[in-house]
Amino acid sequence: MKFAILNGTIIDRSEAKVDVEDRGYQFGDGVYEVIRVYNGKMFTPEEHMERFVKSSNSIGISLPITTEHITQLLEELIDKNNLQLGTIYMQITRGVAARNHAFPTEETVPSLVAYTKEVGRPAESLKIGVKTILTEDIRWLRCDIKSLNLLGNLLAKQKAAEAGAFEAIQHRGQDVTEGSSSNIYIVKNGTVVTHQSNNLILKGITKDVILDLCLKNNIPVEERTFTLDELALADEVFMSSTTAEVMPIIEIDGKKVRAGLPGPVTINLQELFVKEIEKQCGNL
Repeated sequence: MKFAILNGTIIDRSEAKVDVEDRGYQFGDGVYEVIRVYNGKMFTPEEHMERFVKSSNSIGISLPITTEHITQLLEELIDKNNLQLGTIYMQITRGVAARNHAFPTEETVPSLVAYTKEVGRPAESLKIGVKTILTEDIRWLRCDIKSLNLLGNLLAKQKAAEAGAFEAIQHRGQDVTEGSSSNIYIVKNGTVVTHQSNNLILKGITKDVILDLCLKNNIPVEERTFTLDELALADEVFMSSTTAEVMPIIEIDGKKVRAGLPGPVTINLQELFVKEIEKQCGNL
């Protein structure tokens, strides 16, 4: 992808550089968003922008330009990069300042960057499902902020990769929280259960779409903490994220879920989710 956004201007990506004293580089002092693009259109852009602002405000960073301006720039970036199917990565940091743990002065201007990437839909995995592992959730207690501080997530994802798994399902003691880069759901007796949106998980945009689809299609839902025992006894398990969509989980720590086959509720939600994509972005 040839072009990127740097501080409100679309420039050649090769020229999009940040200072070595940018606080995002030195402290992870910033937040980010990943927005899915289908048919050259952003999927749920308003929801992503709302979460971006909320995360930014949560750590005391004010956007240097309006969300309307950012959205316009993102649309221009998609067009200039001729992106049809992929993602936009966007982040804001507190800016460039001499290294000091305390925040710099108010004169420090936040750094805003964005770029695009071609990313296909994981068609085969969506059809057959994926393998996962369990790992203790070692992250901080403000997982609702989409922070650049992702070391705990990275360690979990690497553990999954080394085990030949697609995702790591995290838990705090006996309570399941979320995946290293996804929200986790179980299905029991036709009811979808997923962790409530609080400080222990990221409030997924895809999760919100799924819950809305459940509501509109009379699929029972419970937003609550569920345990490792409930996970092991679930009729179906699936995960969701911006790029994974509604992904069936067919194995956890080497144990098959539903004999290693995606379940009917998961398949139904996949079909409903595709319809929602096509409603917003056109036929896939």
